[in-house]
Amino acid sequence: MHLEISQADITTLGLDAIVNAANAALSGGGGVDGAIHRAAGPDLSTACKGIPMVRPFVRCPTGEARITPGFRLPARWIIHTVGPVWSGGREGEPELLASCYRNTLQLAREYGIGSIAFPAISCGVFGYPPDLAVDIAVRTVRAHAHDGLRVVFCAFEPAMAERYRQGLAAG
Repeated sequence: MHLEISQADITTLGLDAIVNAANAALSGGGGVDGAIHRAAGPDLSTACKGIPMVRPFVRCPTGEARITPGFRLPARWIIHTVGPVWSGGREGEPELLASCYRNTLQLAREYGIGSIAFPAISCGVFGYPPDLAVDIAVRTVRAHAHDGLRVVFCAFEPAMAERYRQGLAAG
C-alpha cells in the first residue's frame, strides 16, 4: 500500500476510483458531493437513482458504501459513502466514520481498484472535527487497505492537506 496526499479538486484526479462523501439518498448536494455530481454529469444521478432504497430516502446508510461508474470523470469508478454527522462523539460517530473507510476499501478490493482518492469524509457540513477525522482515516486505511493499493488523501484546502501530512507522519 502506498499513501499520499494531494491538494486538489478530487474530480480532476485520474485514478481508478474517487470517493464521494455522499448523502444517504445519493442525490447530490453541496461540497464534494455536488462537485462530483456536476463533473460526472447527469448519468451519475440516473445511476444513483437505480440503486435500491433500503428504507425511504436512503440508498446508502451511514457507514456503508455503494459504487457507480465515473461517467465524465477521469476516474473509472465513484465509491459513495455516507459519513456521520458530528454530535459530539456520543452517537457512535468514530465507529461509523471508520466503517465508511472499511466498506469503501472492501468495494475497492472487490472491483480490483488499484488507486483511490478519499476526500475528508464528514468534515464539511457534517461538522466532524478534522483532526479527529484524519486520525480515523489514516488508522483505518493503514489497517484495511489491500496490498498494492495506492491511496490518495485529497484535500481541497491547504489546512486539510497539512492535517493529513501530520497524520501520516504521526503514525
